[in-house]
Amino acid sequence: MKAIVDHIVFWVLYGLWYGLSLLPLWFHYLMSDILYVVVAHVLRYRHRVIWKNLSNAYPDKSEAERKRLERAFYRHFCDILVETVKYTSISDKNIMRRVTFKGTERVAEILDSGQSVALLLGHYGNWEWVSSLVLWLRPLLKNQPAMGQIYHPLENEVVNNVVLKTRGRMGSDNVAMKETLRWLIANKSAGRPTILGYINDQVPTWHNIHHWLTFLNQETPVFTGIERIVHTQNQAAVYIDVKRIGRGRYECEFQIITREPSTMGEYELTDTYFALMERTINRAPQYWLWSHNRWKRTREEFDRRFKVVNGRVVEK
Repeated sequence: MKAIVDHIVFWVLYGLWYGLSLLPLWFHYLMSDILYVVVAHVLRYRHRVIWKNLSNAYPDKSEAERKRLERAFYRHFCDILVETVKYTSISDKNIMRRVTFKGTERVAEILDSGQSVALLLGHYGNWEWVSSLVLWLRPLLKNQPAMGQIYHPLENEVVNNVVLKTRGRMGSDNVAMKETLRWLIANKSAGRPTILGYINDQVPTWHNIHHWLTFLNQETPVFTGIERIVHTQNQAAVYIDVKRIGRGRYECEFQIITREPSTMGEYELTDTYFALMERTINRAPQYWLWSHNRWKRTREEFDRRFKVVNGRVVEK
């Protein structure tokens, strides 16, 4: 019975979401302007987290500068929300005018050679619209690799399914984080190279912390699982440098980090990714996701509560 109810609720919710997406983009941006007032000035959504992150990342900026960054972030954040809705029905032609990619030929050459690609990006610009890359790559490819993006399942299954249907509408696979290696191995066994998008600027759980680095002026724990996958699967590692060139317009440039991961030292790939991500953010900080509580786990607390035994993080 629950499955039937969830199915009905899904189609009702998706129908409303899709109907809203059919409205012109100028209307969505009008809604974003109204939403900005509510989010930034009424609710002050995650203001403490945003302010703490900006203050720690940019201690040399004045309070007035950080306030301008915060307001600009809120405006961009509201734009992302309405752009995500619009993505549900936006035409291929329109999305290709709004999100352009540089260096797709080099990525296509890697995939046509049979080597898989790990696509590294962050919560910068509009990461949801990056999945439109499928439209740019397919005409260039001689073979048909598997394309996908990793996601973290939402607690509400119905809402999660609505988001996934929108995110995968261009034809790429939605790969749950826990299923990443299985998806890669299955496609490799079938003789298909893969291109999989990883967002690696999130905070790991305590037991997944194996490496710390300085990121945005702060000691930061980072995920290293992507690096292990790239090494074991011998994938090319490619970073996407995103620029917001106007409202609803993004330019993405592929930067090949390595095609030979075995030549890189331990954590070198991870360090390189975060250095590139930091450069992207510092160029225009307002377009990064400052509302995420990125630095809630500190080195001091980690050293006090945990230790590493045979490569595993265990409680003391």
